[in-house]
Order: sequence, then structure tokens, then C-alpha cells
Amino acid sequence: MDHVEYAHTYGMDDAEVDERLRTSQTGVLSLSKDGDAYTIPLAHVYDRGKLYFRLGRTADSRKRAFLEATETACYVLYDTEPTADPDELDSWSILVTGRLAEVPESKRERFDTAAINRSFTPIRVFDEAIEEIEITIFELEIDTITGRSTSL
Repeated sequence: MDHVEYAHTYGMDDAEVDERLRTSQTGVLSLSKDGDAYTIPLAHVYDRGKLYFRLGRTADSRKRAFLEATETACYVLYDTEPTADPDELDSWSILVTGRLAEVPESKRERFDTAAINRSFTPIRVFDEAIEEIEITIFELEIDTITGRSTSL
């Protein structure tokens, strides 16, 4: 492995992590159940230190089963950006862990239909019938946030 290239990473400060969480729109949410993993690309809203997801699920969906079973979820955001050197890219990543909790209807005043459409990218529908999809809002109750970047 003498010729493997390495890029040094540095911890991101709280302000940079906060900025990336607020301005990025999507990431990947990892769930687990009985030793199996389930990962989905997902849009998020980060507001005042809280991370929210809008999910569409059906009654017998695999996603529903994993959401109900997961004790600690992990959400990953990442990106690369060009530098002055065309052969190099700056990169960053943020890992957020915590417990997922559905936001009850009675506490969703912040997420009425208009706010959901403004705040989240359009929901992706695959082979489900739209009338069978239940739209839910989840909060990731944050335990840890770790941000790393290749630039200082």
C-alpha cells in the first residue's frame, strides 16, 4: 500500500456543522432491525438544533418495520467541492446519531401541508399508490454530531 493517496481530514466547528445541516437538503438515513440494515436517501429540515424528516410509508412497508425497530439511527450528509487545483476536491461529511420519534399530529403545527412543500424536496414515489401513502414527520433526537472536512 505504498502508493495509496491519503487526504487528511479535520473536525468541523459547530458553526460549520450547523451551516451544512441548514443548507444541505438531503442525506442518507440508516436504520436497523434484527441485525439487518436498511438505508434510504432522504430530505431533511434542520431548524434550531432539531433535525426533521418527512417520510411516506404504507401500512405493510419495509420502511415502517425498520422505523419501529430502530433504537439508534444514523443520518449521513456529505459532498465534495472543487478547489483551485482541478485535480483536487475538498470534501466534508456529517454523521448524526440519535433516536427517531414520530412527531404527533397535535405537535405538527410547524409542518402543515404548505410548510412541508416549502421545506422539503418533493417526496419520491416508486410503486406505491399515492392514496395509500401516509405522510409522517419524524424528528431525530440528536445524541451525537460529528463533522469532518478535508479543508481547514
